[in-house]
Amino acid sequence: MRHICALLFTLVLITSCSESDDGGQRNPFLLDVNFSTQLSAIQVLDLEIPSNPIYVSNGGLRGFFVINTGSGLIAWEASDPNHAPNDCSRMVINGINVFCQCDDAHSYNLFTGQSNDEVLPYTMLNYRVNESGGTITVFN
Repeated sequence: MRHICALLFTLVLITSCSESDDGGQRNPFLLDVNFSTQLSAIQVLDLEIPSNPIYVSNGGLRGFFVINTGSGLIAWEASDPNHAPNDCSRMVINGINVFCQCDDAHSYNLFTGQSNDEVLPYTMLNYRVNESGGTITVFN
């Protein structure tokens, strides 16, 4: 009987765990795309200065942003996570923030990926960054 209880308890634990921390809610606007982009030497030099973001057009859905936080690099998708991709949804840099070019002009912080203005359903999509020697690669 103890073995059956232990087995049932383990089964309940396994099935109740979630693989993601977003409550299972997938952003319907941002599709999964496989990519790996190595940054150029000039882009790497630009990232040596903390709080200096760059935009890279070749990767992700609409390109991506990379920022040096002072303790490492973070990369984010350049498409506004709260818009279906369209002519105005690619965001542009404004200091340490980015904003979409649509009428509502959603604004996000590049350190956190969170909205600056209002509570929005989705935060920015984060990409992985690998630093090896003088090479920086961004991928998902």
